[in-house]
Amino acid sequence: MTNTTANATLLAPYSPRHSPGGITLPNRLVMAPMTRYRGTEDGRPQPIVATYYAQRASAGLIVTEGLWPSARGQSGWRIPGLATAEHAAAWRAVTDAVHAAGGRIFAQLMHGGRLGHPEGRIDGSLPAGPSIVTAPEKIVLRDGSRQPAARPREMTEDDIDLAVADHVTAAQLAVGPAGFDGVEIHGANSYLSHQFLADNTNLRTDRWGGSPANRRRFPLRLVRAVADAVGGARVALRLSPGNPQFGMAESDPGPVYRPLVEALNELGLAYLHLTDNDRYPALADLRPRWSGTLVANVGENGPPTTREQGEALVSTGRADLVSYGRAFLANPDLPARFAAGAELNEVDPTHLYGWGPEGYTDYPSLPPAV
Repeated sequence: MTNTTANATLLAPYSPRHSPGGITLPNRLVMAPMTRYRGTEDGRPQPIVATYYAQRASAGLIVTEGLWPSARGQSGWRIPGLATAEHAAAWRAVTDAVHAAGGRIFAQLMHGGRLGHPEGRIDGSLPAGPSIVTAPEKIVLRDGSRQPAARPREMTEDDIDLAVADHVTAAQLAVGPAGFDGVEIHGANSYLSHQFLADNTNLRTDRWGGSPANRRRFPLRLVRAVADAVGGARVALRLSPGNPQFGMAESDPGPVYRPLVEALNELGLAYLHLTDNDRYPALADLRPRWSGTLVANVGENGPPTTREQGEALVSTGRADLVSYGRAFLANPDLPARFAAGAELNEVDPTHLYGWGPEGYTDYPSLPPAV
């Protein structure tokens, strides 16, 4: 497929050959995945989560907060999961609400890898990553406190097999009983696949580490397995080449990510979700190697993405769709506000994370047009 989105606008419909989940999108605004800690203690979304996502159903596509595919991948307490029939049933209430409101929604599958702590996990397990390299950030524990991440153990071959199998099971639950339109695998921002790709978190000398080809092996195996299980058109991947967030270091991303994207390009995926940054121009370098739908994120480590930035990405063909995070948090009707040229609500920083509706479902929408 050749991308032909030049001169398009953010509010124009989008219907590519390999569209997200095989569906036409009414606009090119994607609600980016954002952790909000509104899960129950056993990993189900609270009922209020259905309201939150349904309020934002006018997005071209919603991508949920990251959901752990097994308790072995849970990165913090009250982050919800998608690992059991009970989880799927609870998420079905969310997807039904979004679909009833006319929306489309993918589940992001987010395995913490080295990120985690036994006191922040349902099963009390020690986190495991590619290598024994402790994450620098703090983890939310059962008592609500934030404590340093635990020193992880190194994943064995069995652990790697389990991680792949867990993602396959979660994806099958997602597009089956949970009712999602597809899944996005989180391979960015310091999570498991990113840990295999990065220099400083993958110190292995076996077939899973060392050379760029070996570091690519895990994410390629993972994506292929999930695509084989549920169909490539219902699977997406998020990557953040060169993103230093959460202590990641990639000295030369190009030789790692160029062949990765070229290999992924053969799988007919729903989309590639790509984070750009100043250290490595991922959009400029990797877009020519990707013939499918590309979702761009340019606000990860800086100010919130503006409408003007999004329009420039789409109109020049650098992206087909643009993901917005903070703008969607505070503006459930973001497409309507862009269409009307209306002022945007500001994010309430004191309630980004928590259990209740404050700073979650209480942001106002524009009054109905008369």
